[in-house]
Amino acid sequence: MSLRRRLTLSLSAILILFSINVATHFWGSYARNESMRAYRATVNAGQLSTEVEQLLEGQRQQVLVLATLRETTQDRLDESELRQAKLDLEMLVERIRKLGRLSQNVTQANYQQLWSSAQQLLDGWLDFYTNYNAGTLTIDVNDPTPYTVVTENLTELEERQLFVAEQRANTIDRTIDLTDRITVIAFFASIFLTSTLGFFLIKYTNSSLNSLMLGTRRFGSGDLNYRIDDIEDEGELGDLANAFNDMSDKLRNAITDVRQAKDDADEANAAKSIFLANVSHELRTPLNAIIGYSEMLQDELQDESQIDRQQFHKDLSNIVVSGRQLLSLINEILDLSKIETGKMALHCEEFNPAEIITQVCDSLSPLLKERGNTLKVKGLSKLPTVYSDASKFRQIVVNLLSNACKFTDKGQITVSGKVSTPHSTQLTLRVRDTGIGMDEEQQARIFDAFVQAELSTSASYGGTGLGLAICRDFCQLMGGEISVSSKSGEGSTFTVVLPIDSRLDPATS
Repeated sequence: MSLRRRLTLSLSAILILFSINVATHFWGSYARNESMRAYRATVNAGQLSTEVEQLLEGQRQQVLVLATLRETTQDRLDESELRQAKLDLEMLVERIRKLGRLSQNVTQANYQQLWSSAQQLLDGWLDFYTNYNAGTLTIDVNDPTPYTVVTENLTELEERQLFVAEQRANTIDRTIDLTDRITVIAFFASIFLTSTLGFFLIKYTNSSLNSLMLGTRRFGSGDLNYRIDDIEDEGELGDLANAFNDMSDKLRNAITDVRQAKDDADEANAAKSIFLANVSHELRTPLNAIIGYSEMLQDELQDESQIDRQQFHKDLSNIVVSGRQLLSLINEILDLSKIETGKMALHCEEFNPAEIITQVCDSLSPLLKERGNTLKVKGLSKLPTVYSDASKFRQIVVNLLSNACKFTDKGQITVSGKVSTPHSTQLTLRVRDTGIGMDEEQQARIFDAFVQAELSTSASYGGTGLGLAICRDFCQLMGGEISVSSKSGEGSTFTVVLPIDSRLDPATS
């Protein structure tokens, strides 16, 4: 669970408890207020009942006194006294009605009984006052029954109101007690929950931050293989840990690439150093021969003795061979320089590949004899005319046959060419030898510039390591490719595949 979700859930739980606490408080306040209003109404009703009882008692005493006076004397009531008496009765009726308004649902039945009996009693008293001066009375004011019934109903109403008041008081007490308990429980639950959630959040956050801090320290110390994987978070902290891990991976890969680039640069520098040493050796050898034979011929010309023409011609031939060897080395270096700078261009023309292969084989016959090798040619008569760069094709054949002769001693070299089908657009040339061969590691780097299969190759066999690199670049420039198949001690087979018509090949366009 993410840190944001944990905080959200914690805050939601705290807010829910707080809402419960507030709702309980308002509910208790509302219930308390309602109970208090009902209790006050009941108390007021009780007080009003007492007042009504006193007014009834006073009015009864007044009626009895007036009835006695009327029987014993002939006094009459004046208008003001009658009006005051009627006002007192109206006030008494109003008090009883107010008592009805203060009555609760549970006391309505008692009030109705009181009102019915009180209305009968008050109507009789009103008739008494109205007919007091008339001479005839239709009511027996001395009869206590109506008054007794009213007082009994009033007493029952008071008792009922007192009971309701006690019930209301008990309800208030229970409500207060319940709301206080709920408030206290919710308060302590909020404190406990807040403390617990805070503790676990702090513990969880500290653990995650410590893991992140440890990871950054390990990364900073160079341990880029370390992984921050002990954070159980699918949110921000987990994303931050993944970001640190990705950063470590990218940094490690970058360092690896830099180290690889440095190693490649070191290897390239070492290869170029070896190449310069080999080139200087290869250049020095024909130069020494040219200078040596030239000095010998110069000495022979200055000598007055007769010149040995046969020996003179042989020395000149050695000078020519050494010069051509030197020219070949210089041409290879120039060709590679043109290829690397992108200035090598094709000079396409139609030519017969079989004729060029035959010429190259004839020119290398002395080298074949020198190494005791035999040359076998197959399938050249079936080769079609090719539209491409003839000089580069010649150079490819020369380099492949020269290498085959160089690394084969008293063996066999086979040159074969073919077109797969009559409508094929590719020419395949193979040069197979029975020489020293190569392992897979040597084959992987044999076409690199300045590189030979082994460091001891130059010392043992000579050469600069540029021949096969130039063959590869020429093949690619002509729209073809070159490959090798070899086993150590079992010879090698170089396969060249070139388009018959370079105008139809997009790579040479």
